Amino acid sequence: MPVRLLRKGCRRVPPGRCEKGATLRRPRVGRTSNREGLAMRLTGIAALAAAGVFAASAVASAAPSPLPLLRPPGAGAPEHFAARCVRCGRCLEACPYQAIHAAPLNAGREASTPFVNARSQACRLCVEFPCAAVCPTGALEVPAERRGAGMGVAVINEDTCLGMRCEVCYRACPLIDEAITIDYRPREGDDIHAVFAPQVVPDGCPGCGLCEQRCPVSDPAPAIVVVPTGAQEETYVARRNGAA
Repeated sequence: MPVRLLRKGCRRVPPGRCEKGATLRRPRVGRTSNREGLAMRLTGIAALAAAGVFAASAVASAAPSPLPLLRPPGAGAPEHFAARCVRCGRCLEACPYQAIHAAPLNAGREASTPFVNARSQACRLCVEFPCAAVCPTGALEVPAERRGAGMGVAVINEDTCLGMRCEVCYRACPLIDEAITIDYRPREGDDIHAVFAPQVVPDGCPGCGLCEQRCPVSDPAPAIVVVPTGAQEETYVARRNGAA
């Protein structure tokens, strides 16, 4: 026998009617409550979020690791810098040449840390190193001299360097004849022309990147690039040249 629902204050009367004249409605079969519906929606959203996280992690694991970043003067070893940098941005504000930028999100865990894009705007090796002077944590330490900036070391790609007549990197170097010298020698098999080959002095190179910024070669990369301190030279240069 079907169960009849009565409103409060109603007596047992013929089915479908209440003493006060209100029509009674039968409960719908399979109808879910508001709480059940909310729970189902939340479950669906959680499942989609989990799928998104999984997809993002899969893409991140498949993508190549970001290139090592060229740090401002006085950063020293990557481990030292990473342990002390708090991403405050003071060195960015202090740089008079706007050469220091915050690393983008695709830099991974290095995102928002300061770096120098030498090809775009190299470090000018300010005498007083204002970027390092304002660092509140010691992540950047003021170098004792310009050659001690310790940003990296320039490396020349002899396969793409114009060499025979180009002295751009040599002339652009703020430590001319200390960090970069010119090797004047006869051209092999040519009794008339000479080769003006730039040579980097690793112990004297501060890694400022002015040579890289001024290099007239651009495809696939400048003929001279600065390998950041702590980076593996062969791997870094190969990736800059699109070979790895």
